[in-house]
Amino acid sequence: MKTIYVNATFFTMDTENQIFENGMMIVQNQSILYIGQHSADRLIGADQVVDLGGKWVLPGLVNTHSHIVMTLLRGIGDDMLLKPWLETRIWPIESQFTTEIASVSAQLGILEMLKSGTTTFSDMFNPNGIDPDAVMHTIDETGIRGAFSYTIFSFGTEKEQKANLTGAEQFSKSYKMGADGRLTTMVAPHSPYACTPEALVESARIAKENDLMVHIHVSETDLEVSDIEKRYGVRPVEHLRSLGLFDQPTVIAHGVVLNDEERAILKQHDVRVAHNPISNLKLGSGIADIVSLLDAGIKVGIATDGVASNNNFDMFEETRTAALLQKGFYKDATKFPTQTALSMATRVGAEVIGMGYTGSLETAKKADFITIYPYDKERLQPLSEAYSHLLYAACGSDVCDVYIDGKMVVKDGCCLTIDEEKVIAEVNRLQANLSR
Repeated sequence: MKTIYVNATFFTMDTENQIFENGMMIVQNQSILYIGQHSADRLIGADQVVDLGGKWVLPGLVNTHSHIVMTLLRGIGDDMLLKPWLETRIWPIESQFTTEIASVSAQLGILEMLKSGTTTFSDMFNPNGIDPDAVMHTIDETGIRGAFSYTIFSFGTEKEQKANLTGAEQFSKSYKMGADGRLTTMVAPHSPYACTPEALVESARIAKENDLMVHIHVSETDLEVSDIEKRYGVRPVEHLRSLGLFDQPTVIAHGVVLNDEERAILKQHDVRVAHNPISNLKLGSGIADIVSLLDAGIKVGIATDGVASNNNFDMFEETRTAALLQKGFYKDATKFPTQTALSMATRVGAEVIGMGYTGSLETAKKADFITIYPYDKERLQPLSEAYSHLLYAACGSDVCDVYIDGKMVVKDGCCLTIDEEKVIAEVNRLQANLSR
């Protein structure tokens, strides 16, 4: 089916940052067939013509690191540093999770993502006590694109650790190509502090044998770095390199505490970074020096982390925060310009997680896009400065419609693939029964 979208301003977020006012986009077989200026000749042969009423159209946002199964934990454990937050609040409550809790929590997280304009995400989940296949099925039904990854931990008995690795390997084999390619997975050892060297070596093996990316938390805090140095005599990045973890394409979440030598290692091995500015601020972890990563030629994507440490999935807010922090960090307003920031939330973010077939409005890329109706929103005026507003003024609540693979999943701010009222009711019912 050939669908043509007209009467809109298209912000492509391609490498040339092209913007087409009164543009046209043709979608066929889930992909973009044409994007450019309006042409009456191109209307010939259309199965459907959609008048977008002057809306702004941009690629769906790409969240490069999240924890949707933890969405139910929003607001639990405020004003705490990472280590005690994990050990005394998050992990004890997660140990009570059931498959029902995990599925409903994931639905709530995806509901928030979709309604705020995120069409692609990369996620890590704690598999303990749940049926990962059932949760993946729930995710599939929402229509979102992304990678959902089984977290590897070195907790419990030797038998339990082995079972965790076995489960991760089976999950990797099962979902390398899920939902006809719309969903996939990565190999996700939690972190150098929560995984033994043996588990990290096994993670590298699983990734290599299944040709999958690696997704891991690295250098999030000063405490983590000093702890790894005490245990192994080297900092986290060198520790992971020595174990072969970077032999496969890898995304490290956070990278707050890095030195020049570590940045050189990341560049050498094409390791990408998922930048989580708000979570890093809330947990008191620090401010990542993203400008230095970019100057070193390292790809960086924007991420929210989980809402337990954010506390929302609004990628517009996250991207704005990322830009403002770098300007303040360097006391230089020229750092982290608008084009850089928006590309990291779209095209570059998609490249970071190995999904370069989405993230920008270009011929042959997936038809993943969102719309904003700016005319009744004070903060998006004057309309002549629309590109600036996308970074410095827009919010997730401004999103009207969301399309993935050319299929509408959000219409006029309402999700078409998730029963919103039911999910909200279920989340509150299930959360009330957890021991806190």
